[in-house]
Amino acid sequence: MRQFRQRGIILATIMVLLLTSCSKKGVEPQSQSFLMLGTVCRISIYDKPSDTAFKAAFGRIREIEERMSLHKESSEISRVNREAGKSAVAVSPDTFLVVEKALEIARLSGGAFDPTVAPLVEAWGIGGDNPRRPGREELETLLSLVGYERVTLDKTAQTIYLADEGMALDLGAIAKGYAADEAARVLKEHGVGSAIINLGGNVLTVGRKVDGSLWKIGIQDPEAERGGYALIVELEDTSLVTSGPYERFFTLEGETYHHILDTATGYPVVNDLISASIITESSFLADALSTTLYALGREEGLSLIESLEGVEAIVFTGQHRIITSSGAPAFTITDEHYHR
Repeated sequence: MRQFRQRGIILATIMVLLLTSCSKKGVEPQSQSFLMLGTVCRISIYDKPSDTAFKAAFGRIREIEERMSLHKESSEISRVNREAGKSAVAVSPDTFLVVEKALEIARLSGGAFDPTVAPLVEAWGIGGDNPRRPGREELETLLSLVGYERVTLDKTAQTIYLADEGMALDLGAIAKGYAADEAARVLKEHGVGSAIINLGGNVLTVGRKVDGSLWKIGIQDPEAERGGYALIVELEDTSLVTSGPYERFFTLEGETYHHILDTATGYPVVNDLISASIITESSFLADALSTTLYALGREEGLSLIESLEGVEAIVFTGQHRIITSSGAPAFTITDEHYHR
């Protein structure tokens, strides 16, 4: 089964549940946020907040956005897309690494995650100002442009080449994770040992709370208003990323269409999942795998997760069940509508 993946913004809201005990005596936690990567990016530092650390971390996120944004004409990804079917384009080590990892996940998932889905995503426009339902003939044409196997990387020259004109890369379902990992690296270089990086629901915990306890992270209830969570999990030095169909969608003629597209049909993925979360040390990996898990569905998706070392999953089904991978951390269900 060759299914697909989402466009860029990894969806579901994840709440960081912070208690007053987080503060170290004499040190007040500080937070800063900016609109980057198409979402609100927030960094909270609890042990050694400093303008220098904030500036460096956000600067690194901005640098990644400038190189990988599909919506900036000057970005490296936009240049690669403009040269599709014409010539290879030299890119920075950042962009090359992210595309390389995206293709690795595409191969691993049998195409459930595919960074060349951009033509389909642009045609639907879900999450933008003018979403639409493309016609069958249009979708057939666009499906012919989706295929990660036709992306060529030259590691020596650091170039990327798309085989056919009209093909396009979209790194929205993986670049945020890379940015979170890089922001954490920068914070640690500045002596920060206790922090939360939240890039639009893509959460990465740095260390523990300053009192030595674990961070409490709440996963959004897919059927509740934003800010309502269904369970709480405790983490340290770990990323939690969630994907689902409920935050970006539109309704036309009584039918609801969400943004996670099936590359076999060109239409939104249909399965019994309403939320899929990945827990692992690398936000880079969690970002891509959360979408992959949702796109593959419960059985095939969880089977893939079980085959990966150090990666765990929590999924919500339409029957209000919560199902986890075998090594998932303990959690507390806070919404009585859900059960194991």
